[in-house]
Order: sequence, then C-alpha cells, then structure tokens
Amino acid sequence: MTIRDLEPKLVWEIFDDITKVPRPSKHEEKMGKFLVEFAKSHNLEYQCDAIGNVVIRKAATAGFESRPTVVLQAHTDMVCEKNSDKVFDFNNDAIQTYIDNGWVKADGTTLGADDGIGVAAALALLIDESVEHPAIEALFTVDEETGLTGAFNLGEGMVKGKYLINLDSEDEGEVFIGCAGGIDTLAYLPLVTEPAPSGYSYYKVAVSGLLGGHSGDDIEKGHANSNKLAARVAERATRLFAARLSDFNGGNLRNAIPREAYIVLGVPSQNGAAFMEDAKMFGATLCAEFAIVEKGAKIEVSEVEAPTSLLAEATQRNLLLALLSVPSGVLAMSAAMPGLVETSTNLASVKFEGDKIVITTSQRSSVESAKEYAMLQVESAFVAAGCEVVHSDGYPGWAPNPHSTLLECTKSAYNKLFGTEPKVRAIHAGLECGLFLEKYPHLEMVSFGPTLRGVHSPDERLEISTVDKFWKLLIEVLKSIK
Repeated sequence: MTIRDLEPKLVWEIFDDITKVPRPSKHEEKMGKFLVEFAKSHNLEYQCDAIGNVVIRKAATAGFESRPTVVLQAHTDMVCEKNSDKVFDFNNDAIQTYIDNGWVKADGTTLGADDGIGVAAALALLIDESVEHPAIEALFTVDEETGLTGAFNLGEGMVKGKYLINLDSEDEGEVFIGCAGGIDTLAYLPLVTEPAPSGYSYYKVAVSGLLGGHSGDDIEKGHANSNKLAARVAERATRLFAARLSDFNGGNLRNAIPREAYIVLGVPSQNGAAFMEDAKMFGATLCAEFAIVEKGAKIEVSEVEAPTSLLAEATQRNLLLALLSVPSGVLAMSAAMPGLVETSTNLASVKFEGDKIVITTSQRSSVESAKEYAMLQVESAFVAAGCEVVHSDGYPGWAPNPHSTLLECTKSAYNKLFGTEPKVRAIHAGLECGLFLEKYPHLEMVSFGPTLRGVHSPDERLEISTVDKFWKLLIEVLKSIK
C-alpha cells in the first residue's frame, strides 16, 4: 500500500506528486512550474508575481456567486533536514514516503508535509467538482521557512478575498487565530587560527540522536540543544585538560532546534587517556540530564587524525563564552493565554565559514516589546564575547480576533461534523498571516490543518486519520461561509 491508496484519495495523490518535486527554501522554481502546469492542465486562471508566489483562481459554483471570495493559503517550500548517514540531494531527489502504524513518514529526511499537505488540499479543492464553494483564490507563497520572503514581497493584486484560511497548522482539532512574530540574530566572530602543535592527541566528540524539532512549536518541550551540549563538553575539556578547539559544527536551520553537532579537540597527549575517560563519563551525564525527554541521545568520543590548525586561544575563549552565555529556550509564558509560550529564543547553528564563525539564532514573541528584549539579551551575550551582531528585518505577529465571522463559521462547521468544539488557540510559531494582515487589513483569518509531529526534522510525520478530518472541515467551511 502506498500513500496514493489513502483517503481522501485526491488529496493524497496530489501530495504524492508534490513529494516528487524538489522545493528547498529559496529554490522553489520547480514547484512554481508544477503549479503553473497544474493550472493550465485544468483550465484555471493563474497569476505569478516577481518573487515566485503563485495564485490560482476558481469561480464560485452555482448558487455561491454572491458569497465572499475565500483565499486558501499555503507555502511551497520545505525544510530540508536529513539524518547524517542518509545520502540525499534535496535539489534533485524525490522524498521517499512510507506508511507506519497510522502515520506517513519519510525515509531519513523531512517529509515536507509542512506545508505540502496544505498545498495538496488547496489544489484538490480547485479540481474537485463535487465541492460547493464561493470563488477561491489559492495562494502559494515561497520561502516561508527561511524568511517569509514570499509573504513580505507579495505582488499587488494577487488576492482580493475577504476571508483567508491558512493551511499551515499542525494540530487537528485546533483552530489558530494568532501567532508569534520573530526576528533572527546572527553573530560573526573572526576565525583566527594557528598551526596545530605536535605532542597533541585529537578527538572528535559527536552529539546525535536528539529529537530536535520546530523552534516555535516544540520549544517548550524541553528538547536538548546539540550546540549547547557540545559547548559544555568543550568548556569542560578546556578547563580540565587544556584542550584546544579545532572545529565546531552544529545545527543547520534557523527555525529548527539542532539535533546534531560535533567538535574536534586537541589535548596534550599525556592528558589523552584521562580526557577520553572523562569525556565519555560527562557525555553520559549530559544524556542522563535529558533522559526523560531525549531517550535516543548519544555523545560519542573517537580519536581522529591531527588537523592542520587550531583556534587561537582568544577565539576559542570568545566562542565558548558566546555559546554558553546566550539564552536558548523558553524565556516567558503567556499570562493572557495559559499554556502558550510568549517569548523564546533558539541557538540554531554554529558554522565555520571562510574567515568567520557564524552563529545563527532566532527570537519569537507574541508581544513585540518582549521580542525586542529577547533580541537584546541575545545581542548582549554575543557582543560581550567579541562578536559582530546583525539582525534580520523580522516579521510581525498576528493579533487574535476571537470575534471574527470566519472563526465562528469554522467552529460551527467543526461542531456540525464532529460533535465537539475545536480548541481556539494562538501559536508560538510564525505564520505568514501577520504579513498578510499588514497588506490587507480587512482580512479575517483562521489557520487549521491535520496533525503533524517532528516537523523540521527527519522525524516529521503526518497522521493519516486527521487528513480526512482536515479535508472535510475545509469543505464544510467553504460551503458555510455567507
């Protein structure tokens, strides 16, 4: 059985087609061509803007011509993460899907259901002649995951609808009416090195097996951060065994909690055996610290060949000061909505790039002043460690409107279908809705979707049974809007 055999069949067939189209963030050209060909093959009107967003339009069905136009919105890019032992080219290879105990998963990579399943549902509605609906504008944006570039640069006249349904949520049974704003903070430390001395033994310490996950949705779950763990190992080795750091590589994406990291250390050879024993012990201690949450955590130590260079001592000190002092995780919970993370920050990646060490972090908050304060906390830690700091433009949050007509329609439709009220929530992750609201202040918006878990990591999975409920709710809302 393949995912093309699942129900609702049309949605799963289109989703399967989408998994075969490479679409990394900032490289959605093939997906844009797929959408245009889809529109042409079904005689649907379409429009593209300069940044690569695509809108496909369908007229209202008979009897629905006087009802307000609805925008169905999803993003076309996907987070490209894979296990370190997986050979895969996200620019050319098709995602390899399989079914496992009620979930659809990918073999060693992200699945791309964030937001491929939203794209699939919107496309299915455009061609399913059995669905009654008002006029539809299906808006597909680019580069949501690494900067909201498509939403920031949405072309004039792309949408005219009164209501917008964002199809980028990850918890069936929940309707989202607000989201956090965010900003990225990058630190640059000059990469000053010196020749690796003789008389040293060299070791690689690798952190792996962590859960990782979305830096918004999963930040409150207590997942370990691989960069923090690697920095703690390096600091201890420096303090106890006069270790020298040659390399530090951890994490990849600004919006993912890092799952893996490694460091390369040089230790005076007379300290080698003691270092190996202590590093294994301390690694076990760190894994035990997160044992309840991170059951698969591993910190492994192995001897490696001598590198050609080490970090200068001042550079090593400043790097470790930066990584150990910068906050990462939940900074505040919301008093307005119990259980909602209000403010957080994520130490996302550490990379040696040319003559610089680049440290990437992201801050989120549903309160603009708190977002700015989190940014200042992160900046202060980096500046104190001698880094140059640069901030992205950031993006606004989406203020909840608990009294909107669209929300009431969605709640009523859910209750009619499933006999219970959906939960109405705000989300700590960033959605494009805040940017749409800046451009189109008249919009009423909600966001809902099927259940996904492990997004932004190779553990990403899509719960099969919730896709059918998501599809039925979408159809019922479209039929009910007046």
